[in-house]
Amino acid sequence: MIDLALSLTTQNLGYKYGSADPANGGMDCSGFIYYVLSQSGIKDVPRDAREQYIWVRKRGNFQAVLAHRDDTFELDALKPGDLFFWTGTYSVNRDPDITHTMIYLGREKTTNQRIMVGASDGRTYKGQSRFGVSVFDFKVSRLGPKSEKQPGPAFVGYARIPGLRAE
Repeated sequence: MIDLALSLTTQNLGYKYGSADPANGGMDCSGFIYYVLSQSGIKDVPRDAREQYIWVRKRGNFQAVLAHRDDTFELDALKPGDLFFWTGTYSVNRDPDITHTMIYLGREKTTNQRIMVGASDGRTYKGQSRFGVSVFDFKVSRLGPKSEKQPGPAFVGYARIPGLRAE
């Protein structure tokens, strides 16, 4: 599954809202997850980030992360292949308001920084802006200034992929 995800990062795929097929030249975040998991034999993968979040929550393997620090003990159980979830990456009127998802890869060997793979319209890898299907830095902290009107994206937690064999 991770090999497939990483192979997609070499195809120069952009961020394309509503796409779950690399043949379209790009994918959105949940489309990337849907494609990778479906192609890896995972059954009944939902198409959007909110539904993917509900899917993992109903399976009982979700780990909420309340901390805003990258060194929190709440990340101690992370394993490569876990799904990450965010709220507030764009404005929605739904409950729960999950708007973004990615796959955890592990730690970068040279920097020990946590990294993830997926599709985004604006994150970084090793400090450099990246768009589309790529590897990205993972940070728990908010990506922008907090305010009452625009609280900014917030990482809410992670989960094992339902239907994936436990290690």
